[in-house]
Amino acid sequence: MNEALPMIYLVRHGETAWTLTAQHTGRTDLPLTEQGERQARALSESLGALRIDRILSSPLQRARRTAELAMPHAHVEEDDDLMEWDYGAYEGRSTVDIEVERPGWRLLRDGSPGGETLDAVGARSDRVIGRLRAGGGNVLLFGHREILRILAVRWIGLAPIEGRHLLLATASLSVLGYDHDLTEPVIHAWNGRVTTAASAG
Repeated sequence: MNEALPMIYLVRHGETAWTLTAQHTGRTDLPLTEQGERQARALSESLGALRIDRILSSPLQRARRTAELAMPHAHVEEDDDLMEWDYGAYEGRSTVDIEVERPGWRLLRDGSPGGETLDAVGARSDRVIGRLRAGGGNVLLFGHREILRILAVRWIGLAPIEGRHLLLATASLSVLGYDHDLTEPVIHAWNGRVTTAASAG
């Protein structure tokens, strides 16, 4: 890892009630559970050791609260492009439930009626990446499962649908950056976990 080149740190928000029940959570503004708040606090030691120039967060409270607990004395800027996928008619539903009416359905391949398209989410990711590269420096992002998966694959020049190959747990830490120079974007680390004493698994 070339420490002289900019680093982008990605944090998925902590646990919510709907992550426990595997319900698609797009724009529904759910709070963290008590366990989610513990997960966010547990991130503070790892994140506090990093050199960070800017912190950006989705405005949704599960991401903002994770940022506040993980980086309690830092200035956090809201970025609407880091909001989660708008799931339309599938908001609040689980994949298992949706498959009853659409066998074999997968979000990144098949989309959701009345929601955002994959291309639209990819375009939002590209806007974030454009701002990150223009601004330089080390940046910490707090966001959501799908937007961060898609942002990561767009970072390395892959199509948005390839985000389906990246698992992303709650309160995980991932790292994007470069190899030899700014022409070689890479994923340095993915889905790192910070455990808590009262981990829910």
